[in-house]
Amino acid sequence: MSKYKLVLLRHGEGAWNKENRFCSWVDQKLSEDGVKEAQDCGRLLKEQGYKFDLVFTSILSRSIQTAWLVLEAMDQEWVPVVKSWRLNERHYGALIGLNRAEMALQHGEEKVKLWRRSYDITPPLIDESHPYYLEIYNDRRYTTCDVPKENLPRAESLKEVLDRLLPFWNSTVVPEIQRGKTVLISAHGNSCRALLKHLEGVSDEDIANVTLPTGIPVQLELDENLKPLKPRQLLGDQAKIQAAIKKVEDQGKAKQAT
Repeated sequence: MSKYKLVLLRHGEGAWNKENRFCSWVDQKLSEDGVKEAQDCGRLLKEQGYKFDLVFTSILSRSIQTAWLVLEAMDQEWVPVVKSWRLNERHYGALIGLNRAEMALQHGEEKVKLWRRSYDITPPLIDESHPYYLEIYNDRRYTTCDVPKENLPRAESLKEVLDRLLPFWNSTVVPEIQRGKTVLISAHGNSCRALLKHLEGVSDEDIANVTLPTGIPVQLELDENLKPLKPRQLLGDQAKIQAAIKKVEDQGKAKQAT
């Protein structure tokens, strides 16, 4: 029998998910479909009997909004929500704002897959000439971080996401789980993938094939050492989940461009 249960959730679809653009640290709200995904997720978790004690999110609106909608659908709006930049989406650097499918036409699908899915390849750094640089680094939320703004990333590999996520996981999340609290982490595709790599010991090569659709909760059952007792379980209609996974995997294919 499992000692602890943990639920990871990639936020509902955002406007730039729909447009197939690298969103990353640009702050976007959920799309209409994303709102529905979050509400449906909350209803599913309520049906499954989940009672959360604590929720962790990034400091990006789509992560926070998803958590709010999930808790509202569960009639658990009172549950505390803790926010940290360390759960932010991966910083895609100079790729932010670009369309994945158009990039696949220009650079080839393999190059785009490397940028999106490899473990230790960092995309080109964002600089002050980038159209979204000031929008990100002049945002007041980044004055609240536990590192100076000038030390925040300018681009990240998945390895670098895990490196900045682990201190928060170890110091803040793990103690709450070990106290017996049921925790939801409402974050992003890559921050959730990084955490799965850490918890499940996924290899550097195999993590490229781990795909998390938006709005689908991932249940982990952990032992007293926070090691998985069984494979992760994506909750919900399995046929719909497989279709959603394929949709995410197809985002980096050139044939998507019009």
